[in-house]
Amino acid sequence: MMQNVHLAPKADEDDLYSGYNDYNPTFDTEDLENDTAFQQAVRTSHGRRPPMTAKIPGTSASRPLATGFGVSFSSDGVARPLTAVHAAGYTKAALRGSVFDPLGQARGPAPPLEMKNEDTYVKKKVNELVEESCIANSCGDLKLALEKAKDAGRKERVLVRQREQIASPENINLDLTYSVLFNLASQYSANEMYAEALNTYQVIVKNKMFSNGGRLKVNMANIYLKQRNYSKAIKFYRMALDQIPNVHKEMRIKIMQNIGVAFIKTGQYTDGISSFEHIMSTSPNLKAGFNLILCYFAIGDREQMKKAFQKLITVPLEIDYDDKYISPNDDPHTNLLIEAIKNDQLRQMERERKGMAEKYIMTAAKLIAPAIETSFAIGYDWCVEVVKASHYVELANDLEINKAITYLRQKDFYQAVETLKMFEKKDSRVKSAAATNLSFLYYLENELAQAANYADLAVNSDRYNPSALTNKGNTVFANGDYEKAAEFYKEALRNDSSCTEALYNIGLTYKKLNRIDEALDCFLKLQAILRNSAQVLYQIASLYEIMEDPNQAIEWLMQLISVVPTDSHALSKLGELYDNEGDKSQAFQYYYESYRYFPSNIEVIEWLGAYYIDTQFCEKAIQYFERAALIQPTQVKWQLMVASCYRRSGNYQKALDTYKEIHRKFPENVECLRFLVRLCTDMGLKEVQEYVTKLKRVEKLKEIREQRVKSGRDGSARSRREGSGSGDSGGSAKGERLSAKLRALPGTNEPYESSGNKEIDASYVDPLGPQTERPKTAARKRMDEDEFADEELGEDLLPE
Repeated sequence: MMQNVHLAPKADEDDLYSGYNDYNPTFDTEDLENDTAFQQAVRTSHGRRPPMTAKIPGTSASRPLATGFGVSFSSDGVARPLTAVHAAGYTKAALRGSVFDPLGQARGPAPPLEMKNEDTYVKKKVNELVEESCIANSCGDLKLALEKAKDAGRKERVLVRQREQIASPENINLDLTYSVLFNLASQYSANEMYAEALNTYQVIVKNKMFSNGGRLKVNMANIYLKQRNYSKAIKFYRMALDQIPNVHKEMRIKIMQNIGVAFIKTGQYTDGISSFEHIMSTSPNLKAGFNLILCYFAIGDREQMKKAFQKLITVPLEIDYDDKYISPNDDPHTNLLIEAIKNDQLRQMERERKGMAEKYIMTAAKLIAPAIETSFAIGYDWCVEVVKASHYVELANDLEINKAITYLRQKDFYQAVETLKMFEKKDSRVKSAAATNLSFLYYLENELAQAANYADLAVNSDRYNPSALTNKGNTVFANGDYEKAAEFYKEALRNDSSCTEALYNIGLTYKKLNRIDEALDCFLKLQAILRNSAQVLYQIASLYEIMEDPNQAIEWLMQLISVVPTDSHALSKLGELYDNEGDKSQAFQYYYESYRYFPSNIEVIEWLGAYYIDTQFCEKAIQYFERAALIQPTQVKWQLMVASCYRRSGNYQKALDTYKEIHRKFPENVECLRFLVRLCTDMGLKEVQEYVTKLKRVEKLKEIREQRVKSGRDGSARSRREGSGSGDSGGSAKGERLSAKLRALPGTNEPYESSGNKEIDASYVDPLGPQTERPKTAARKRMDEDEFADEELGEDLLPE
């Protein structure tokens, strides 16, 4: 307030504010109301101070007012605080005629206060950038996270330079600098910019002002491990281990485990064993136990493998195995609570930990079983006995099933079946798994009755087993009952929506039922799950071809060959589609690629040969027909095509020699004799009469055979009208001969199979059995001998 400000200027104008050290100057306050300069100061000081209307009580010329830093004296001489530090608007320069400046604007801004506000703003901005960088990293936008981290680093360096100018280096915020550098190094590492990350970590580690910076050598070691620089990784892990106190037991164990992994990577199994043995003796865990088994397996120590497996089995999981998720009574409140926690995050974490433990144990058992004993069966038996004596009793049955699968992979089907049959009297879950595998085995052997029986057993033991339902649907599919098979596949999908085998099989079922749109929906859903499945891509292309949409079929086949670029069937299918569209150049490209990867496909060879003939390059067609003749030496048409190519290219002597060779192998072939007669006539050779005689004899024999066949047909028709059994026998014999002829020719119903090898999976069964018609890979009609003869016997074949 204005009334608390006591002014006491001296008479001496050169030392106006000496009152900071002298409290005895005299000043008359009686005429303050009439003092123009004082009243002007009152009016201009902040513009809101009221004028003085009365004298200050208790003051006189004999009682001076003292001016000091925050102190004034009352009339009785007692000190009291002041509300203003300096006299408002008065300076020594003011008495010399300078401008009155009560706000101090002429002296400029107050640097310390404004710098402090700027520091606060920049610090806040740096923290925000660090947080945004971390959020971008968690969202997967690594590039944005790195940009934010770099921006935070730039602003933090500006802030440090400003503080160094106005304050001592001890006042620099080390925590902010540490967080900015650590985040920048982390983002460099996430973006695989390992050199920059190492340099940034090195700045932190070398700075002694960061007390815990040495621990970041673990991060540097991790980067060296990613770069496969295992020697430096081990070095930095050990340096970090030296700087971490013993109270941080868990961190030290993890570092030692990383050191052991690095030793395994370098093949130093003995050193790795030392690290893992120390961990298993102080703080055992599943990863260390499994890695210890790997080391002993690498050096071939059977006894130590057994001991390490026993240590792995005894590692506690720290999971409550009580039936806490089963209600002990019918209390609604208890049931509601159990339903709430039955699938919460804690329950999911317990399942993950238990599943990981079972995976380590099963993998270790499958690894050491063939190595610890004379045979893998004895080794499996030893592992099963050890598991039965632990708290992983349920895994014993799974090991037995794995034993059967191992027999299966060794092609020992009898032992596999015998092992699985042992589970027929076990509990429902194990029985269902064993019956599922038995159904799969019998289905592979095409014993559909046994496959159906064990599929029924698997379904009855566990109605919610999707693999059992899929196998049951497969057996029904093989019997031709597609509607019922679709119901089993749908039930399998209801129990497990991720059962891709059931989804694939139901797509094939809809395809058989000619429900093309539904089949396409199934395969498109499956393609969203299995992006690079060659079988799924082929089925989608096949369905678009059935829907008469060749452009879509070509597009999906292009995706297929991007997955399996060496698949000859897919390439030939593309050639066929382009050929149907009239694009001969593209068709030739894909047919040629198919021939290059699989030069024994008769359809491709035939198309390429015909293409070269159409383009008047008969010499190039010869090599393809010669290869076809090598593949099918009993088919005379390929050799006739070779001779025809020689003849069309003008090489009549070579054509004559080829026809003679054909006549030697097939003396009753009429077409060959006709061409021999014409060539010999045109070339003026003497043996023309010989070939004419042979041609007449062969034609006569052919007529006699045709008459016999015709009379046999009439007799068969008459017998059928009379109801005799001989006609049926004749019809059956004819059907058998026709089937034999079709089997002798290369069929067009050849199934698509990808080039990759498919691992045997007991839960996957392709319902397309050996007796089922599969998607066609080509629709090009082959020329039979009669068509070839009509084409070759034209009047314009020989030059005039």
